[in-house]
Amino acid sequence: MPATQKPMRYGHTEGHTDVCFDDSGSCIVTCGSDGDVRIWEDLDDDDPKSINVGEKAYSCALKNGKLVTAVSNNTIQVHTFPEGVPDGILTRFTTNANHVVFNKDGTKVAAGSADFLVKVVDVMDCSQQKTFRGHDAPVLSLSFDPKDIFLASASCDGSVRVWQISDQTCSVSWPLLQKCNDVINAKSICRLAWQPKSGKLLAVPVEKSVKLYRRETWSNQFDLSDNFISQTLNVVTWSPCGQYLAAGSINGLITIWNVETKDCMERVKHEKGYAICGLAWHPTCSRIAYTDAEGNLGLLENVCNPNRKIPSSKVSSRVEKDYSDLFDGDDTSNAGDFLNDSAVETPSFPKGIMHDDDDDTVLASGRPRQRSHFLEDDENSVGVTMLKSGSSLLKGEEEDDEADSIHNLPLVTPQRPFYDGPVPTPRQKPFQSGSTPLHLTHRFMVWNSIGIIRCYNDEQDNAIDVEFHDTSIYHATHLSNTWNYTVADLSHEAILLACESTDELASKLHCLHFSSWDSSKEWIVDMPQNEDIEAICLGHGWAAAATSALLLRLFSIGGVQKEIFSLPGPVVSMAGHGEQLFVVYHRGTGFDGDQCLGVQLLELGKKKKQILHGDPLPLTRKSYLVWVGFSAEGTPCFVDSEGIVRMLNRGLGNTWTPVCNTREHCKGKSDHYWVVGIHENPQQLRCIPCKGSRFPPTLPRPAVAILSFKLPYCQIATEKGQMEEQYWRSVMFHNHLDYLANHDYEYEENTKNQAIKQQQELLIKMFALSCKLEREFRCVELADLMTQNAVNLAIKYASRSRRLILAERLSELAVEKAAELATAQMEEEEVEEDFRKKLNAGYSNTATEWSQPTHRNQVEEEAEDTGEADDIEEKSEIRKHGQNPFSKSANSSDVPAVKSGAVTSSNQGRVNPFKVSASSKESATSVNSARSNILDNMNKSNKKSALNRAASNEKSPVIKPLVPKPKSKQASAASYFQKRTSQADKTEEVKEENPKNSSSETPVLCPENNENQRQKTGFQMWLEENRSNILSDNPDLSDEADIIKKGMLQFRVLSAEERKAWATKAKGGMASDGAEAKKRKCVVDESHETEDQKEKATENLNLPKKHKPLDLSTNQKLSAFAFKQE
Repeated sequence: MPATQKPMRYGHTEGHTDVCFDDSGSCIVTCGSDGDVRIWEDLDDDDPKSINVGEKAYSCALKNGKLVTAVSNNTIQVHTFPEGVPDGILTRFTTNANHVVFNKDGTKVAAGSADFLVKVVDVMDCSQQKTFRGHDAPVLSLSFDPKDIFLASASCDGSVRVWQISDQTCSVSWPLLQKCNDVINAKSICRLAWQPKSGKLLAVPVEKSVKLYRRETWSNQFDLSDNFISQTLNVVTWSPCGQYLAAGSINGLITIWNVETKDCMERVKHEKGYAICGLAWHPTCSRIAYTDAEGNLGLLENVCNPNRKIPSSKVSSRVEKDYSDLFDGDDTSNAGDFLNDSAVETPSFPKGIMHDDDDDTVLASGRPRQRSHFLEDDENSVGVTMLKSGSSLLKGEEEDDEADSIHNLPLVTPQRPFYDGPVPTPRQKPFQSGSTPLHLTHRFMVWNSIGIIRCYNDEQDNAIDVEFHDTSIYHATHLSNTWNYTVADLSHEAILLACESTDELASKLHCLHFSSWDSSKEWIVDMPQNEDIEAICLGHGWAAAATSALLLRLFSIGGVQKEIFSLPGPVVSMAGHGEQLFVVYHRGTGFDGDQCLGVQLLELGKKKKQILHGDPLPLTRKSYLVWVGFSAEGTPCFVDSEGIVRMLNRGLGNTWTPVCNTREHCKGKSDHYWVVGIHENPQQLRCIPCKGSRFPPTLPRPAVAILSFKLPYCQIATEKGQMEEQYWRSVMFHNHLDYLANHDYEYEENTKNQAIKQQQELLIKMFALSCKLEREFRCVELADLMTQNAVNLAIKYASRSRRLILAERLSELAVEKAAELATAQMEEEEVEEDFRKKLNAGYSNTATEWSQPTHRNQVEEEAEDTGEADDIEEKSEIRKHGQNPFSKSANSSDVPAVKSGAVTSSNQGRVNPFKVSASSKESATSVNSARSNILDNMNKSNKKSALNRAASNEKSPVIKPLVPKPKSKQASAASYFQKRTSQADKTEEVKEENPKNSSSETPVLCPENNENQRQKTGFQMWLEENRSNILSDNPDLSDEADIIKKGMLQFRVLSAEERKAWATKAKGGMASDGAEAKKRKCVVDESHETEDQKEKATENLNLPKKHKPLDLSTNQKLSAFAFKQE
């Protein structure tokens, strides 16, 4: 099975870097030119322990809890491991040491220096030193014989020497290397190595091959080389069993050979081709750690298994705990098998070891079945001794005759790994977006667009600092952290903190409501027993806490407990913005490194609803969630560990679209960007660059960088791909404007207009590009996305480009768009009319103005008796001319009063016009008060009016019609007082006046109908005159739409002067029509006046005595008094 190369990560600053494993192989230890020694639990460890040993560290070695380093101050230092406590200086040189190594049992250390000397020092007694003199240039590297008899060294003088340790004499010297005057000028650092256990062979990297010298005879047994090695080899290392040898070159190639067969087993190339300067083979597993000359650390896994037995890879307690969380109550004794990333390999058997009749113990893959997982062993099971028998073939390397006879055995080849089914992924722990890990003494509790909360938990202080980006929101705050708060959130209104429970105390939710107008600005809520808060968030006027009991608890910002609901799984993270709550939780168990997350999106306004109902959260393969939140404009977003930023696309059915890949902006594999905020207008991703880590330190204060968004479209390097990406990114990043409009929030119309203009410009550019490429079908597809004006520009462009067929297609498309717009307008009018009828239906049987228009006529008649008929008639005329242009008949003339009455103004002391009352007094009140115009004064920022609530109940779109002009206060009051007559008189007068009024109201609507007619265009005038010609030329045209299309094509052929003449003619015709309408209106008014005079004369004759009218000033006073009373 080929080796798996993990992505390299930043380890140290640029320069020579060394690497080794500890005795158990649980840690990787590196040192570099920054003077630090770092202890890594794994390659993915984002917070390695760091020990500063000096200005520069050239080499390190680790054995028996002693960490030895060669430092730039010319000393060999000792530190305890893993504490990192200084434990003295072993020896000194006159210049810096280049390499340091332990012997097999860790009792001695050898160091080679640039002053040509080699020293061997006893670790326990540094006074016991031996000095080896003989090199004529700086020493490059050293290697102890496993039997502690010999010491090998390589030097810049070109020689490789083998020293007898006991008497400090040189046993042999080979002139193998190129001479140089210093280590930095050496072509190769020549890290040589003895074969483990037996020490039979000494491997020396020379040029493009590895020379192996036989012990004691010092003869060159053989060379290991490969055709793929193109540069000098720099370093070699043996596998712990001594069967395999790995070598790294100065151009980043790692080659692994089987020493017995001399076959090349693996070839791995460095990602960037940097020189390999450190190689270390894991003491028990098939892993190799390596470093390069740029300070990076890498790891090879599944390298050919040296011991030919199943490696017992150590699984950290953290992984085991996660696994036990996944399967509570199950037997977790084999947890390591399920969670071990490295493949488990099977031993090889000679052909006769397994019996032919044991077919039931072998799967189709040819490997023995692991019965111990699911049933007891039986007589056909493969025993453990049999599994180990294969490895016994390799024992006895100590003796020469056995080593020679091993070549007669059958060739051992690696077999396919065991497959135990899909491996469950440990569940991701809950986290707060914008926070750094909990184990840090100085950490960010949250960093968002409002501010920063830092936590300090060290020997001196245990406190929380709150800092706001905008200090006008609130001043910086310092809080004592007596309750050990672990999670926090920050908004414009409050600071929210939460802590875990202890044996004595319950988990607490603590809110500092600094925007409160009263003096009490804090509240604390204790959770029930055995229930811990795992995630919190703040919104506008509310707070939320998700607990370990799979509950989500809502609170008002003032501390009132609100709704509680159950989560489908353990929470991962939460975020809030305005009325929106974004919850991510585990919806199941992920496998093979994938997390299985679900998402809920709720709106917690007056009308609470759920937008996303537990939909799966799309993460990159083998990644996990690192940030959840909203853009500044309120669009949900999240970021995964692979650096992919995804945003909710409301314009595509609430799907998730990747909008940025932060990894594209990183220089190194181990660099990351830590997201702190997202803005849609302007398009900015605000994040902090982290070199060699996933999160920033608290000090010094990190600098925020701004990254641009880029959707992952194909062929982004081409002009077409760039414009497509820009267009759809603009569309997506302005979807929030539609969301704000639908939820009655304020936004700038100018922003939307600029976005539409930008989108149409991009479409026109893509249209022109497609025209040049002669992609006319694509041109029509692009035109379908354009607005009406942009399509007209496209038609002109196509005509000037002499693409007549395209121009004709686009003309047809333009007509279709115009017809669609007209149809949409008519549908809106019909929906509006249906809505009015539904709204009016509920009041048809009550004594209100909408069902009894005769009350108004009766008021007018009474006003005539008091000498105010002219004023009332004038008001009535104004009211009728101000009727809704959407009305289609005289019967709907009163409907605008319903609309205006539905929205009331508090400063007028109005009563609810929808209230059903039998009292004529209240009815009269509603009649007159319904005349006021309220909708003209409404602002877009009004959240929900009574009309909107009614409309939503009817599930009909609300179209705001024109409303009648309001009557003057005096006229309304006069009408109010004139209604105080007896009910019997009202009935008689209604009976007498109904026929006259019904006949007199009809002509008054004629001017309204003229106003409702739309102004004719020049094309319509031309079409009316040329319709007959079109029909004669095309007798097959029957549909009106076809006639309009044909007419549109012919009309476009006309010259600009002719079209202008028709347009002028259309305007002139409308003006003359308006004049005639005014004349007709005057005639109608005169006839009405004569009829009214006749009626008054007859009434005066019939009446015995005319009542004296009240003084106008008295009426005004009474009307004002009446309105105050009401």
